[in-house]
Amino acid sequence: MKKMVVLVALATALSGCGAVGHLKAVGKAPKLTAMDESPNPAVEASLGLQGAANRAGGPSSAPVIAPPPSASLFRTGGGAFFRDQRAGRVGDILTVLINIADKAAVDNSTTRSRGGSEKAGVSALLGLQTPLASVLPGAVDPSKLVDTSSTSASNGAGKTSRSETINMTIAATVVGVMPNGNLLIRGKQEVRVNFELRELVVSGIVRPEDIARDNSIHHTQIAEARISYGGRGQLTDAQQARWGQQIYDALFPF
Repeated sequence: MKKMVVLVALATALSGCGAVGHLKAVGKAPKLTAMDESPNPAVEASLGLQGAANRAGGPSSAPVIAPPPSASLFRTGGGAFFRDQRAGRVGDILTVLINIADKAAVDNSTTRSRGGSEKAGVSALLGLQTPLASVLPGAVDPSKLVDTSSTSASNGAGKTSRSETINMTIAATVVGVMPNGNLLIRGKQEVRVNFELRELVVSGIVRPEDIARDNSIHHTQIAEARISYGGRGQLTDAQQARWGQQIYDALFPF
């Protein structure tokens, strides 16, 4: 009993902390989370920017950038006249097209029945029927020593139905390149309307060959895809059960 009281008190204290947090948020819109720091490799400055810095001169001009080791347009960070504009390096951005319209239905039915009957007896039980009469209740009939019957039946049915629809577009960033050339991507989008904030998160692995010419990729071409669409705010809180009911459901199994 003492343990139950301690558990209830602890759960009440923890839930009270959550209630205090809700009280602090009364009349306030949910805060947007800070933007994650994305990896951005160093890129060699353009020749045009260096020339402009050198021509500016004067004490207030920007510091002169050291000349590049090469003046070729095909070096890393140089001109991109002939380079594929699709994402392929850490820090590049590509567009993820999310169009989920999944439906699933499962219907199972099982019926089972079984019956059995056993009878056995002997005309004489080696003379033991007389001693057994003093042990067993009632008269002992050797021809009906064993008489059993059993019947069992079971019936089960189950049905599952799901329908999901998400149609959104999000820009993701390349956060890593695997040894085989596949790209690790991650994207996050938050939209706040009045006092409700909607959040879309996507991450996974894509092949550079699957990226379209317009630098976009479909969600079905993302391996190990993790797509989360939800939100927080007043409407979301109204759809959740109160903390007292949640504690009751967690502690009482009946």
